Amino acid sequence: MARSPVHEKGNAWLTFCQVVMYPLAFLLGRERVSGAEHARRRGGYLLVANHISHLDPLFDSVAVRKIGRIPRFMAKASLWKVPVLGNALANTEQIPVDRAGAGAGQSSLDKATAALNRGKVVLIYPDGTVTRDPDMWPMKPRMGVGALALSGDFPVIPVAHWGSNHVYTSYGQGRRFHPLPRKVVHTRFGEPVDLDDLRAGPHDARAVRAASFRIMTAVRDMVGEVRGVTPPAEFYDQKKAARLAQRAAQAAAPAPADAPAPETPEK
Repeated sequence: MARSPVHEKGNAWLTFCQVVMYPLAFLLGRERVSGAEHARRRGGYLLVANHISHLDPLFDSVAVRKIGRIPRFMAKASLWKVPVLGNALANTEQIPVDRAGAGAGQSSLDKATAALNRGKVVLIYPDGTVTRDPDMWPMKPRMGVGALALSGDFPVIPVAHWGSNHVYTSYGQGRRFHPLPRKVVHTRFGEPVDLDDLRAGPHDARAVRAASFRIMTAVRDMVGEVRGVTPPAEFYDQKKAARLAQRAAQAAAPAPADAPAPETPEK
């Protein structure tokens, strides 16, 4: 794969986005990008990133654009209904994800695959949302990332970031915005994940699951490197955590008072 300098040309809408996003990203944090050589390549490839703040797309957009490529995000379809933003998303070829209705998810995967086959860069957050892990680690991945990764022969590059959550806390102890003093926001690109063995075999549910977890493990390990701590052995499962919390709440609830004994009718 050629890694010579490449600059993907955009349009007026992309220029508009850059005029807005570059200064905003500068004001909100001091982004430190590492491993850019892994993403500075021609042709289509898939970027897979952890999701720790609603600001992640802002910093990811700037980082990818500065290496000469245009990221196509897989984002929830409702954003296309927002004035101005919807036009910007449509005219910069972002990919809407509509989870409502039969086949909606597959439709977005098909659009992403088509973009990759056209030599575009697609970026996906396999968590499906900002992480709910109490320690901000990547969650159990959705299987769409594995299905997309096995849909073609293109590089799958893990991306780790840390620091955007210090600028804007999306969940946890409540939403908080604290841009000052300016925080360091790390964005690290890793080496492509080796999926040759899975691509050579049948692309069944087992292969898709294996690909999803292999990719997310690479992302998680890179996040650990950026944070300087050892990541957990297992991924946070939001549905499992909700079930455990519900059981704990039921166990802690006071037992209902004994119902009064029925009165004995007088004889």
